[in-house]
Amino acid sequence: MLTGYFKKIGMRRFAVMTIGNVFLGMGISIFKLSGLGNDPFSGMVMALSDRTGITYALFLVMVNAVLFLYEIAAGRKLIGAGTLINAFLLGYIATFFYDIWLTFIGTPEQMIQRVITVLTGVIITSFGVSLYQYPNVGVAPYDSISLIWCGKKPHVPYFWYRISTDTFCALICWLSGGIIGLGTLLAAFGLGPIVQFFNVHVSSRILDTGSVLQ
Repeated sequence: MLTGYFKKIGMRRFAVMTIGNVFLGMGISIFKLSGLGNDPFSGMVMALSDRTGITYALFLVMVNAVLFLYEIAAGRKLIGAGTLINAFLLGYIATFFYDIWLTFIGTPEQMIQRVITVLTGVIITSFGVSLYQYPNVGVAPYDSISLIWCGKKPHVPYFWYRISTDTFCALICWLSGGIIGLGTLLAAFGLGPIVQFFNVHVSSRILDTGSVLQ
């Protein structure tokens, strides 16, 4: 069964998606290192994990497990290998890189260093999102929520569903003592154009050539 699935999606798509999640985890860790805020969902999970004393990686798995049940019930067609890797491994990837940055670089102290750090996080995260999403081999549980709602009520643009979920996460993050800052704004509103750039100039060129994907 698994062999048939991988034959269907193609190993190149699976490899690109996996590499994308590695870069996405790296980007999340850089956002966190900047101290200027993460994307709303990651920021919420980080804030709640700090509140509860549960590690970020484990807390993310717990939250994703709940959202995954909703995805199974309402958006099963969105589930794939990318769903599982993003839901259950991303937190550990981000933690791995964050520990490396702390050990070899340390936390940036000056504001200019923090801004440069968060801008680096924007680029790397966008690159990771492009590689993870473009192969179309599974949607992360959180990302699936907006898609499911949009599918049920398509007269409302996807943008508004996504803004609603991101706003809710940002509010929970703030109420839980998390950081809402430049990084949060850049992640919420600035990733799209950069992701599109990588879709056109990197991901499509990797995946939309050759017969490997047939």
